Amino acid sequence: MESHGRDELKGPVLHIVVVGFHHKKGCQVEFSYPPLMPDEAHDSNLLPEEWKYLPFLALPDGAHNYQEDTVYFHLPPLSGDMKCVYGVSCYRQIEAKALKVRQADVTRETVQKSVCVLSRVPLYGLLQAKLQLITHAYFEEKDFSQISILKELYDHMNGSLKGSALEGSQVYLGLSPRDLILHFRHKVLILFKLILLEKKVLFYVSPVNRLVGALMTVLSLFPGMIEHGLVDSSHYRPKSSVSEDLSLVESVSGAEEFVSVSVTDIANTTLELEGQEAAQPAAAESLSSGNSTEGDNHLLKPPSRTSPESSESDWETLDPSVLDESGPKEAAEGKETGSELPDAFDSKPGTPITVQPQAASGQGGVVQGLVSGLEEDQYGLPLPIFTKGYLCLPYMALQQHHLLSDVTVRGFVAGATNILFRQQRHLSDAIVDVEEAGIQIQDPELRKILSLTTADLRFADYLVKHVTENRDDVFLDGTGWEGGDEWIRAQFTLYLHSLLSSALQQDNERLLADYGAPFITAWKITHNYRVWYSNKHPAMAAITPGHPFQGQYSVADVKLRLSHSVQNSERGKKIGNAMITTSRSVVQTGKVVGQSVGGALTSAKSAMSSWFSTLAQPAAVTPPACPEPATEVKP
Repeated sequence: MESHGRDELKGPVLHIVVVGFHHKKGCQVEFSYPPLMPDEAHDSNLLPEEWKYLPFLALPDGAHNYQEDTVYFHLPPLSGDMKCVYGVSCYRQIEAKALKVRQADVTRETVQKSVCVLSRVPLYGLLQAKLQLITHAYFEEKDFSQISILKELYDHMNGSLKGSALEGSQVYLGLSPRDLILHFRHKVLILFKLILLEKKVLFYVSPVNRLVGALMTVLSLFPGMIEHGLVDSSHYRPKSSVSEDLSLVESVSGAEEFVSVSVTDIANTTLELEGQEAAQPAAAESLSSGNSTEGDNHLLKPPSRTSPESSESDWETLDPSVLDESGPKEAAEGKETGSELPDAFDSKPGTPITVQPQAASGQGGVVQGLVSGLEEDQYGLPLPIFTKGYLCLPYMALQQHHLLSDVTVRGFVAGATNILFRQQRHLSDAIVDVEEAGIQIQDPELRKILSLTTADLRFADYLVKHVTENRDDVFLDGTGWEGGDEWIRAQFTLYLHSLLSSALQQDNERLLADYGAPFITAWKITHNYRVWYSNKHPAMAAITPGHPFQGQYSVADVKLRLSHSVQNSERGKKIGNAMITTSRSVVQTGKVVGQSVGGALTSAKSAMSSWFSTLAQPAAVTPPACPEPATEVKP
């Protein structure tokens, strides 16, 4: 842990890691600089328990199908002081016969390796650009024992990125909302509202670089989200061992307790209890192994339902006394005291939280508990979506599959390439098929909530038209203002500002109706809305309330609604497919009928012509017969 503190002082990059595929051991860490474990060598395979999935994230599932690939992934912090660790991995494979130095453990025809950067800052595209060059050079050496270039990469990145502010031009490098809208069109707004509702959203496509690119581009539409909104997005615990799982089953009696109590995934609560009560390691072990005492179990109230759909409401059943116990620890860190925190559990969103957000220039003014602890701007953005067990995992390895059904994970925005994730649809509220630009939602009620209003359709159509109109401009493609990447993000910022401003108005039902009454009802019970609403944001007074595209209905709106319904609803898709199939059949039938009827007519015509010509040939065509020469008759 101390080594990580020293690394933070040096720069934003924590480690450079090489992950390889061993024919017997599978994916494993082959090199790390500085070492992942403080007392180990650079070539040690040992990993911190929290980072046990690192090899499977860096070397993705199915990587052998591609010559190279890029992965973005998130790792949980190793200590309470650290935030989310952002990982960027560049994967490549090379033929074993091309190596200059072939090690003894290389037994296959190809060698697969990934070079990773573990960073404290979410500069995905910038890190990827630098890492791809070094990975290419590392493979061109054809000798993987030459690690000096990796150490130089660590020093160079920390030297060039140290002290640099998180600006849009750096943070959004490689993330193009323009391409996203060209692909998903009006459905981009559905994705935006889906994440606002904090649902379980799974992105699916191969290879991984397309997957993480689409997912992170959607998140970049939320103002300040990538810069400051993901610091708590990977707070999960690795899956416990089989013995711990068995001890959990034995220690829990009844399904309700099983839902409300977790073995290893109440990490935040456990850490708070350890810090406040100065618990001994033995006590911590008893908590992590599932042998919780009655005094510990009373902190979690059993939920009213045990179905997976109740996970969001069940998350709010934590007893407020948990926060009471953690008060002195937070007060010592300059945060809100525990005596004030129980008020935040009031179900009424109007309950104020005393600590106000400060400017995003510093780390101060952050609050633990229901308040996310994020750096917020004057409008209270980014919204605290990825907090309190709502995860952002740009790429999920198959070994992390258990997180989809983990009772302490109230939701997620995750990406996967393995078909097993997609097949288990009951574990996700929505599955986004990036290849087909489709959003599969099983719950009809959720489909109704996410149905776009007329004003929403105008907004989405406005974006699509501006993007598609400038599509063929070779010189300004993606770099101009209107229809460009920054312009699109500015439109979504305006949309969110207007939504938040409308929520603050008295008698705002009419204003909010343009966003969809069912959507507003569902959004107002989410964690991010209640935290945002509980604070005062004076800058919101300058924002004009109401939907940016509110107004009277017109014939154009009817056409837009009809077009959207045909393209996106299940019934509309069936009608559209039926029309396409019918038109195709008509064309094909017409060709066949044309060929058969036309062929018959042609044959009949030629037969009649030949018959008439036969009748006319003796008189018109056949020349008169020549008289035969007379034969001489001899007497």
